[in-house]
Amino acid sequence: TMSTRLEPGTKAPSFTLEDYTGQQYSLADYAGHKVILYFYPKASTPGCTKEACDFRDNLASLKSLGYIVLGVSPDKPAALEKFTAKESLTFPLLSDADHAVALAYGAWGEKKNYGKVYEGLIRSTFVINEQGIIELAQYNVRATGHVAKLRRDLGIDPK
Repeated sequence: TMSTRLEPGTKAPSFTLEDYTGQQYSLADYAGHKVILYFYPKASTPGCTKEACDFRDNLASLKSLGYIVLGVSPDKPAALEKFTAKESLTFPLLSDADHAVALAYGAWGEKKNYGKVYEGLIRSTFVINEQGIIELAQYNVRATGHVAKLRRDLGIDPK
């Protein structure tokens, strides 16, 4: 079940996932928009909280540049609801419980933690352009300072 990593220039895999309210989000809904799709391992863990709050704090400036932010994790909707409320998150967090979307994006695979090898979600971020093509594919991203690095990589001046 190792997934293939995506390269810039390839078509982004389509998906439909739900947030904790049951509302469905499909990549097709965002045709004509730039999407930042980021995958994180687990709601309410320190790294994922730091990363989500970083996106939250930068959301207005990213939106002003035409970007839509969507977070995806294997968490169940109840965990996403708690995380959203606790951290006052202002963008959708989507549940990929069977990790099919993470697999399609190459964000599911072998990980090592304290010498133990296991399968899990690889913290990854994708920038998808208005035509549904991947502009940027980043794997094993660091939670700390991620949005600032993303802005630099996109050529957006960090504020």
